Amino acid sequence: MNQMLAMRVFRCVVEAQGFTAAAERLGTTHSSVSRHLQQLESALGVRLINRNTRRMSLTAAGERYYAACVDILDRVDAASQAVTQERERPSGLLRISAPLVVGTLELAHWLPAFQAQYPDIQIDLSCSDPLVDLVAEGFDVALRICGPLADSSLVARLLSVSPLVLVAAPAYVFKRGLPRSVAELNDHRLLTYGPAGQWTLANAKGESITLDCHGTFHTDTITALHACALAGGGIAAFTLATVQDDLLAGRLVRILPEHTLGERHYYALYPHARHLPAKVRVFVDYMAQYYQAMSGG
Repeated sequence: MNQMLAMRVFRCVVEAQGFTAAAERLGTTHSSVSRHLQQLESALGVRLINRNTRRMSLTAAGERYYAACVDILDRVDAASQAVTQERERPSGLLRISAPLVVGTLELAHWLPAFQAQYPDIQIDLSCSDPLVDLVAEGFDVALRICGPLADSSLVARLLSVSPLVLVAAPAYVFKRGLPRSVAELNDHRLLTYGPAGQWTLANAKGESITLDCHGTFHTDTITALHACALAGGGIAAFTLATVQDDLLAGRLVRILPEHTLGERHYYALYPHARHLPAKVRVFVDYMAQYYQAMSGG
């Protein structure tokens, strides 16, 4: 017996004041309505309705059970409606994990417009570079910037691919000159982020040159690297997506624009593809559109 269905049939019989009227409302037969009620009474071990050929009335147990059915079914219907409305209109708390560069340097370019488009979504943003355990820590989605992503139990959607480029402030170029070759970088102040080592620069022909990169400024904080570059401290490497606005505004200029230091992949990661909450779906779609527009895709 489908108890929820039987409860709905019983409620309809009571409110329609008869089996025939209930069958018409439910789009079924009198015998089907009678069978559901008999199964429900048998399962409960009590009679719910006294009936004869002329009239029907609730028993004392039936009155109590009817009140409980109304309460339960209304709660179930309200819960279903709330979930449906959330699916149709994205809302609720969206917990996002993002790298520091997104939270500190790229956030202002997309968050206000996203919130204006989806005012019923509340953002809880946590910024850290290590990949978090989305399920264990309760995140809905993570943004990551890295090389091609290894196999993972998470769903990974590639948002964009951005070249890693060299930039410097116009004041630095005016003071120190513009390097014309990779070899000339050895004569410049290099600003480095992350583990110190080597820069491998490749041109459009696929030719690459590796440079020992022992910078005059080293940091593990992307905001410090960006601030130092803007202040004219030297030459630094960023994804084009990160510094594109600085380049357009003239705050930074490309160094050796025919070369890049490879590419970085922008990913959105989330635990499940099936029954994806609307708030996650619209956020991932928005990020994809934003970063594809940034890269000219």
